[in-house]
Amino acid sequence: MTARTWPCCRLRLASVAAVLLLLCLTTSLLGGLWLNAGCWGTRSDQIKLETKDLAGDDPSWGPHKMAVIVPFRDRFDELLQFLPHLHLFLSRQRIRHHIYIMNQADGLRFNRASLINAGVLLSANDTDYIAMHDVDLLPLNDDLNYSYPALGPYHVSAPNLHPLYHYPTFVGGILLLTKKQFHLCNGLSNRYWGWGREDDEFYRRIQEAGLKVFRPDGITTGYETFHHIHDPSRHRDQKRIGEQRRVQFIRDRETGVSTVRFRLLTTTKLHVHSAPCTVFSVQLYCNRSQTPWCEIPRK
Repeated sequence: MTARTWPCCRLRLASVAAVLLLLCLTTSLLGGLWLNAGCWGTRSDQIKLETKDLAGDDPSWGPHKMAVIVPFRDRFDELLQFLPHLHLFLSRQRIRHHIYIMNQADGLRFNRASLINAGVLLSANDTDYIAMHDVDLLPLNDDLNYSYPALGPYHVSAPNLHPLYHYPTFVGGILLLTKKQFHLCNGLSNRYWGWGREDDEFYRRIQEAGLKVFRPDGITTGYETFHHIHDPSRHRDQKRIGEQRRVQFIRDRETGVSTVRFRLLTTTKLHVHSAPCTVFSVQLYCNRSQTPWCEIPRK
Protein backbone atom coordinates (compact mmCIF):
# COMPACT_ATOMS: atom_id res chain seq x y z
CA MET A 1 0.00 0.00 0.00
CA THR A 2 1.44 3.33 -0.98
CA ALA A 3 1.33 6.52 1.02
CA ARG A 4 -1.55 8.85 0.30
CA THR A 5 -1.08 12.47 -0.56
CA TRP A 6 -1.26 15.00 2.24
CA PRO A 7 -4.71 16.65 2.38
CA CYS A 8 -4.86 20.37 1.72
CA CYS A 9 -4.63 22.42 4.89
CA ARG A 10 -6.22 25.83 5.18
CA LEU A 11 -3.95 27.18 7.87
CA ARG A 12 -2.65 30.62 8.70
CA LEU A 13 0.88 29.78 9.81
CA ALA A 14 2.02 32.56 12.06
CA SER A 15 5.79 32.23 11.76
CA VAL A 16 8.70 30.84 9.79
CA ALA A 17 8.89 28.07 12.39
CA ALA A 18 5.36 27.00 11.49
CA VAL A 19 6.27 26.78 7.81
CA LEU A 20 9.34 24.69 8.62
CA LEU A 21 7.28 22.42 10.81
CA LEU A 22 4.70 21.97 8.08
CA LEU A 23 7.40 21.07 5.56
CA CYS A 24 8.97 18.68 8.03
CA LEU A 25 5.73 16.81 8.68
CA THR A 26 4.78 16.77 5.01
CA THR A 27 7.92 14.74 4.27
CA SER A 28 6.53 12.04 6.53
CA LEU A 29 4.52 10.67 3.62
CA LEU A 30 7.66 9.09 2.17
CA GLY A 31 8.19 5.37 2.59
CA GLY A 32 7.49 3.22 5.63
CA LEU A 33 6.59 -0.23 6.83
CA TRP A 34 3.28 -1.66 8.03
CA LEU A 35 3.59 -2.40 11.73
CA ASN A 36 1.76 -4.61 14.14
CA ALA A 37 1.87 -4.12 17.90
CA GLY A 38 5.38 -4.06 19.32
CA CYS A 39 7.48 -3.29 16.21
CA TRP A 40 8.95 -0.08 14.80
CA GLY A 41 11.25 1.14 12.07
CA THR A 42 14.59 2.88 12.32
CA ARG A 43 14.53 5.81 9.90
CA SER A 44 15.26 9.16 11.60
CA ASP A 45 15.48 12.69 10.16
CA GLN A 46 17.14 15.31 12.36
CA ILE A 47 15.78 18.86 12.03
CA LYS A 48 16.55 21.43 14.71
CA LEU A 49 14.71 24.73 14.60
CA GLU A 50 16.69 25.89 17.62
CA THR A 51 19.77 24.30 19.17
CA LYS A 52 19.37 25.21 22.81
CA ASP A 53 18.14 22.32 24.97
CA LEU A 54 16.93 22.09 28.54
CA ALA A 55 17.39 19.34 31.12
CA GLY A 56 14.14 17.52 30.35
CA ASP A 57 16.03 14.21 30.55
CA ASP A 58 18.29 14.88 33.54
CA PRO A 59 18.72 11.54 35.41
CA SER A 60 19.20 13.41 38.69
CA TRP A 61 15.53 14.36 38.56
CA GLY A 62 14.47 10.85 39.54
CA PRO A 63 14.09 7.26 38.35
CA HIS A 64 10.91 7.72 36.30
CA LYS A 65 10.52 9.20 32.84
CA MET A 66 7.26 10.19 31.17
CA ALA A 67 6.35 9.73 27.53
CA VAL A 68 3.95 12.53 26.56
CA ILE A 69 1.76 11.06 23.79
CA VAL A 70 0.08 13.77 21.69
CA PRO A 71 -2.43 12.70 18.99
CA PHE A 72 -2.08 15.14 16.12
CA ARG A 73 -3.34 16.16 12.70
CA ASP A 74 -3.01 19.58 11.04
CA ARG A 75 -2.96 21.66 14.27
CA PHE A 76 0.33 23.40 13.57
CA ASP A 77 -0.52 26.71 15.27
CA GLU A 78 -1.51 24.88 18.47
CA LEU A 79 1.60 22.70 18.32
CA LEU A 80 3.91 25.71 18.17
CA GLN A 81 2.41 26.95 21.44
CA PHE A 82 2.09 23.55 23.08
CA LEU A 83 5.65 22.21 22.73
CA PRO A 84 7.67 25.00 24.41
CA HIS A 85 4.97 25.62 27.01
CA LEU A 86 4.72 22.01 28.20
CA HIS A 87 8.47 21.39 28.04
CA LEU A 88 9.13 24.39 30.32
CA PHE A 89 6.23 23.46 32.60
CA LEU A 90 7.51 19.91 33.12
CA SER A 91 11.12 21.08 33.47
CA ARG A 92 10.11 23.41 36.30
CA GLN A 93 8.68 20.36 38.06
CA ARG A 94 11.87 18.40 37.35
CA ILE A 95 9.86 15.76 35.48
CA ARG A 96 12.00 13.66 33.16
CA HIS A 97 10.04 13.51 29.92
CA HIS A 98 10.00 13.30 26.16
CA ILE A 99 7.18 14.52 23.93
CA TYR A 100 5.96 12.28 21.10
CA ILE A 101 3.75 13.83 18.41
CA MET A 102 1.62 11.13 16.79
CA ASN A 103 0.93 12.61 13.36
CA GLN A 104 -1.87 10.83 11.49
CA ALA A 105 -0.78 11.01 7.84
CA ASP A 106 -3.52 9.20 5.96
CA GLY A 107 -6.91 9.85 4.37
CA LEU A 108 -8.94 8.21 7.13
CA ARG A 109 -10.96 9.96 9.78
CA PHE A 110 -9.02 11.03 12.86
CA ASN A 111 -8.56 8.26 15.43
CA ARG A 112 -7.20 9.62 18.70
CA ALA A 113 -7.30 6.27 20.47
CA SER A 114 -5.31 4.35 17.85
CA LEU A 115 -2.71 7.12 17.74
CA ILE A 116 -2.25 6.86 21.51
CA ASN A 117 -1.97 3.07 21.29
CA ALA A 118 0.67 3.39 18.58
CA GLY A 119 2.47 6.11 20.53
CA VAL A 120 2.80 3.91 23.60
CA LEU A 121 4.33 1.13 21.49
CA LEU A 122 6.73 3.49 19.75
CA SER A 123 7.83 5.42 22.83
CA ALA A 124 11.31 4.71 24.13
CA ASN A 125 11.96 1.85 26.55
CA ASP A 126 13.43 4.26 29.10
CA THR A 127 9.96 5.78 29.65
CA ASP A 128 7.86 3.97 32.25
CA TYR A 129 4.73 6.09 32.32
CA ILE A 130 2.69 8.10 29.83
CA ALA A 131 0.60 11.22 29.58
CA MET A 132 -2.25 11.02 27.10
CA HIS A 133 -2.20 14.74 26.30
CA ASP A 134 -4.39 16.89 24.03
CA VAL A 135 -2.40 19.41 22.00
CA ASP A 136 -4.86 22.23 22.70
CA LEU A 137 -4.77 22.07 26.50
CA LEU A 138 -1.99 24.00 28.27
CA PRO A 139 -1.52 23.66 32.06
CA LEU A 140 -1.22 27.03 33.80
CA ASN A 141 -1.10 26.15 37.50
CA ASP A 142 2.30 24.91 38.68
CA ASP A 143 0.58 22.93 41.44
CA LEU A 144 -0.66 20.45 38.84
CA ASN A 145 1.26 17.24 39.38
CA TYR A 146 2.73 15.27 36.45
CA SER A 147 4.79 12.86 38.57
CA TYR A 148 4.72 9.06 38.39
CA PRO A 149 1.15 7.79 39.09
CA ALA A 150 2.08 4.81 41.26
CA LEU A 151 -1.34 4.47 42.92
CA GLY A 152 -3.39 4.50 39.73
CA PRO A 153 -4.34 6.62 36.69
CA TYR A 154 -4.06 10.32 37.49
CA HIS A 155 -6.46 12.65 35.67
CA VAL A 156 -4.69 16.01 35.54
CA SER A 157 -7.52 17.80 33.68
CA ALA A 158 -10.21 16.83 36.18
CA PRO A 159 -13.89 17.68 35.51
CA ASN A 160 -13.81 20.50 38.06
CA LEU A 161 -10.79 22.04 36.29
CA HIS A 162 -11.26 21.37 32.57
CA PRO A 163 -12.70 24.44 30.82
CA LEU A 164 -15.26 22.45 28.80
CA TYR A 165 -16.06 18.97 30.17
CA HIS A 166 -17.41 18.62 33.68
CA TYR A 167 -19.16 15.23 33.96
CA PRO A 168 -17.82 12.93 36.72
CA THR A 169 -16.66 10.05 34.49
CA PHE A 170 -14.65 12.32 32.18
CA VAL A 171 -11.01 11.18 31.78
CA GLY A 172 -10.06 13.05 28.60
CA GLY A 173 -7.68 15.94 28.07
CA ILE A 174 -4.66 14.91 30.17
CA LEU A 175 -4.44 11.48 31.79
CA LEU A 176 -1.33 9.90 33.34
CA LEU A 177 -0.84 6.13 33.61
CA THR A 178 2.07 3.82 34.12
CA LYS A 179 2.73 1.68 31.07
CA LYS A 180 1.77 -1.36 33.16
CA GLN A 181 -1.62 0.22 33.97
CA PHE A 182 -2.15 1.12 30.32
CA HIS A 183 -1.49 -2.45 29.15
CA LEU A 184 -3.65 -3.84 31.97
CA CYS A 185 -6.54 -1.97 30.31
CA ASN A 186 -5.37 -3.15 26.85
CA GLY A 187 -5.07 0.51 25.92
CA LEU A 188 -7.93 2.21 24.11
CA SER A 189 -10.45 0.90 21.64
CA ASN A 190 -9.44 1.27 17.98
CA ARG A 191 -13.06 1.56 16.78
CA TYR A 192 -13.55 5.28 17.44
CA TRP A 193 -13.11 7.12 14.13
CA GLY A 194 -14.05 10.77 14.29
CA TRP A 195 -14.24 12.98 17.36
CA GLY A 196 -15.24 11.85 20.83
CA ARG A 197 -16.37 8.88 22.95
CA GLU A 198 -13.06 6.96 23.05
CA ASP A 199 -12.15 8.35 26.49
CA ASP A 200 -15.59 7.44 27.89
CA GLU A 201 -15.04 3.83 26.79
CA PHE A 202 -11.56 3.95 28.30
CA TYR A 203 -13.03 4.95 31.68
CA ARG A 204 -14.96 1.67 31.65
CA ARG A 205 -11.75 -0.21 30.86
CA ILE A 206 -10.06 1.44 33.83
CA GLN A 207 -12.91 0.38 36.11
CA GLU A 208 -12.94 -3.20 34.85
CA ALA A 209 -9.17 -3.44 35.34
CA GLY A 210 -9.73 -2.68 39.03
CA LEU A 211 -7.94 0.65 38.89
CA LYS A 212 -8.97 3.84 40.66
CA VAL A 213 -8.77 7.24 38.98
CA PHE A 214 -7.06 9.91 41.08
CA ARG A 215 -7.43 13.65 40.50
CA PRO A 216 -5.79 16.88 41.71
CA ASP A 217 -6.68 18.08 45.18
CA GLY A 218 -6.45 21.62 46.50
CA ILE A 219 -6.31 23.38 43.12
CA THR A 220 -8.13 26.70 43.56
CA THR A 221 -7.90 28.10 40.02
CA GLY A 222 -11.02 26.24 38.80
CA TYR A 223 -11.75 26.54 35.09
CA GLU A 224 -8.79 28.94 34.74
CA THR A 225 -6.35 26.10 35.51
CA PHE A 226 -5.78 25.45 31.80
CA HIS A 227 -5.58 27.50 28.65
CA HIS A 228 -7.71 25.89 25.95
CA ILE A 229 -6.29 27.00 22.61
CA HIS A 230 -8.73 25.21 20.33
CA ASP A 231 -10.02 27.49 17.58
CA PRO A 232 -13.85 27.29 17.74
CA SER A 233 -14.03 27.80 13.99
CA ARG A 234 -12.01 24.62 13.38
CA HIS A 235 -14.12 21.74 12.11
CA ARG A 236 -14.65 18.78 14.43
CA ASP A 237 -15.67 15.54 12.78
CA GLN A 238 -18.64 14.53 14.92
CA LYS A 239 -20.47 12.50 12.27
CA ARG A 240 -21.98 9.19 13.34
CA ILE A 241 -22.42 6.91 10.34
CA GLY A 242 -24.60 3.80 10.19
CA GLU A 243 -23.85 1.32 12.99
CA GLN A 244 -21.43 3.81 14.54
CA ARG A 245 -24.40 5.49 16.21
CA ARG A 246 -25.13 2.29 18.15
CA VAL A 247 -21.69 0.81 18.85
CA GLN A 248 -20.22 4.08 20.16
CA PHE A 249 -21.86 3.27 23.52
CA ILE A 250 -20.85 -0.42 23.62
CA ARG A 251 -17.81 -1.64 25.53
CA ASP A 252 -15.26 -2.91 22.98
CA ARG A 253 -13.73 -6.18 24.20
CA GLU A 254 -11.92 -7.05 20.98
CA THR A 255 -9.57 -4.19 20.09
CA GLY A 256 -6.93 -2.23 21.95
CA VAL A 257 -3.20 -1.67 22.12
CA SER A 258 -2.63 -5.39 21.51
CA THR A 259 -4.40 -5.23 18.15
CA VAL A 260 -3.57 -1.76 16.80
CA ARG A 261 -2.14 -1.78 13.28
CA PHE A 262 -0.34 1.10 11.64
CA ARG A 263 2.38 1.97 9.18
CA LEU A 264 5.30 4.04 10.40
CA LEU A 265 6.31 6.49 7.68
CA THR A 266 9.06 8.51 9.36
CA THR A 267 10.58 9.29 12.72
CA THR A 268 11.55 12.96 12.87
CA LYS A 269 13.37 14.60 15.77
CA LEU A 270 13.12 18.38 16.07
CA HIS A 271 13.27 21.31 18.47
CA VAL A 272 10.67 24.06 18.61
CA HIS A 273 11.80 27.05 20.69
CA SER A 274 14.17 24.82 22.70
CA ALA A 275 11.57 22.09 23.21
CA PRO A 276 12.74 18.70 21.89
CA CYS A 277 10.22 16.24 20.52
CA THR A 278 9.88 13.23 18.26
CA VAL A 279 7.29 13.19 15.49
CA PHE A 280 6.04 9.75 14.47
CA SER A 281 4.10 10.05 11.22
CA VAL A 282 1.86 7.03 10.79
CA GLN A 283 -0.85 5.66 8.59
CA LEU A 284 -3.53 3.83 10.52
CA TYR A 285 -5.13 0.61 9.32
CA CYS A 286 -8.91 0.32 9.06
CA ASN A 287 -10.75 -2.99 8.98
CA ARG A 288 -13.63 -1.80 6.81
CA SER A 289 -15.70 -4.91 7.48
CA GLN A 290 -15.73 -4.02 11.20
CA THR A 291 -15.61 -0.20 11.13
CA PRO A 292 -16.76 1.03 7.71
CA TRP A 293 -17.23 4.46 9.29
CA CYS A 294 -13.46 5.05 9.24
CA GLU A 295 -14.08 6.91 5.98
CA ILE A 296 -16.66 9.59 5.28
CA PRO A 297 -18.92 8.27 2.51
CA ARG A 298 -18.67 10.19 -0.72
CA LYS A 299 -21.85 11.94 -1.77
